Amino acid sequence: MSTAILAITTGIVVVLLGAWIWVARRGLRPVPAQLKPGRPLPDFHATDEQGDPVRSTALHGAPAVILFVRGNWCPFCSAQVSNLTKYYKDIIDLGARLVLLTPKPLETTRRVARFFEVEFDFWLDDSLAVTDQLGLLLKAGVPTDYNKEYGRDTIWPTALVVDAAGVIRYTALSRKMSDRPEPELLLRELKKTLRT
Repeated sequence: MSTAILAITTGIVVVLLGAWIWVARRGLRPVPAQLKPGRPLPDFHATDEQGDPVRSTALHGAPAVILFVRGNWCPFCSAQVSNLTKYYKDIIDLGARLVLLTPKPLETTRRVARFFEVEFDFWLDDSLAVTDQLGLLLKAGVPTDYNKEYGRDTIWPTALVVDAAGVIRYTALSRKMSDRPEPELLLRELKKTLRT
């Protein structure tokens, strides 16, 4: 009898473990090859909050923390940006730049920049060309209520730490929409980058 109970218990544990792994992996998205640590940051073009063209190669010469955020309609992105404002000075004091790349409209980007009163670099990818180039396109990821202003497609939330030579040293793709790397983690990764 105890052998049967042990076999049933073992079977239940195996099934539950398998189910947990399946659910956990469902939200995982692989890091695109072009954004893997050790690779150079791809050359891309965007627009800054003044409407002027910018290129990723302009970041060379200083390390950078780059966040790809969906927009201020996303409560998780807004919380991430808000939390990061507390660490902005620490990042800048290390000689690094903080770039937020978003597909949201330019006027919205300007309002966000004024609201947080920090000198983040806000870059706009309104056509989602950069997002697609980097393998971060999320089709039909915008809730229906926001489609009129933001369209249907958006960006997959991602954080990069890039060294002064333009090489990616850390990549964090959100596993689920609610998960974002903590600012302390990004600061630690930036400090590690400066030591290498």
